Amino acid sequence: MCTYSTEKLDVTASSGKGPDGWFPLRTATVYYDHPVHAPHDHTVNIDFLNPEQGPSARVAVELSLETARELLAALQVTVARAEHH
Repeated sequence: MCTYSTEKLDVTASSGKGPDGWFPLRTATVYYDHPVHAPHDHTVNIDFLNPEQGPSARVAVELSLETARELLAALQVTVARAEHH
């Protein structure tokens, strides 16, 4: 696997929904690499996990660079608005 950039962080008070329903998230990994499913050579990938609950406690996304930029901008706007609410 040729991962070009990886950031891992602990997440708290967060939830994800997998095949068995909602579960508490423990980690998020953001990386730029070859996708498994998306039709691009490389994507920004985000994995939300709870390792204590096994492999089904995972939510994964593969985003094009354009979509990742748009998501980042939307997150920044939403967080800024929430901080002033």
